[in-house]
Amino acid sequence: METLYVEEGRRHRPGIRELVEVVGEERVRLVDDVRTLAETTAPQGVVADCRPLTPVALDSLAGPGAAVMVLDHLEDPHNVGAVARSARAAGMTGMVVSTRRAAPLSAAAFKAAAGALEDLPVAMVGSIPEALRRLKKAGLWVVGLDAAATESLFGLELLTEPVAVVVGAEGSGLSRLVSECCDVLVSVPMADRSESLNASVTAALAAFEIMRVRRPG
Repeated sequence: METLYVEEGRRHRPGIRELVEVVGEERVRLVDDVRTLAETTAPQGVVADCRPLTPVALDSLAGPGAAVMVLDHLEDPHNVGAVARSARAAGMTGMVVSTRRAAPLSAAAFKAAAGALEDLPVAMVGSIPEALRRLKKAGLWVVGLDAAATESLFGLELLTEPVAVVVGAEGSGLSRLVSECCDVLVSVPMADRSESLNASVTAALAAFEIMRVRRPG
């Protein structure tokens, strides 16, 4: 982080005062209203000017114990952030996002991620199908989340292996080329098959199912 902008009227509030102590007074700038600086609608009295996220190489996400979340062109930055937050909380080892036809890693995504995007290794690629082929070549199994699939996500033995789990775009789901790259397509069993889950909810269920099946005992 380069600079933390704090509203003068809120500087003495406990949470903000603690934040200023962590950041250091030398990097804090007091302003009357941070809303003119913010990219989100509710900055809550503080705005940070940060360095861009440094992506990792795709190949660095492969290896023993890999559990990678792959986003197939999610368009809502809030969903991207929510997926990252769940992936980090469940102990997944990385995330892959597209630089084309997808939500950017914007301020809204970072806010929804609640710090996860700063900790979770993220690879940015031009082609999701090509990224999946490279991960498969590196030894990962590719599991696609598809509401129409007949095989269940829960109890899938493949999740104990190095794996990449792919979540599709809101509404349209997995693209054809991405589906063809998957070793298996799975769904979340529903009480009513006419219902559907938000992309970030489905991704969260997959992330925590991987944690469950890999947990000793």
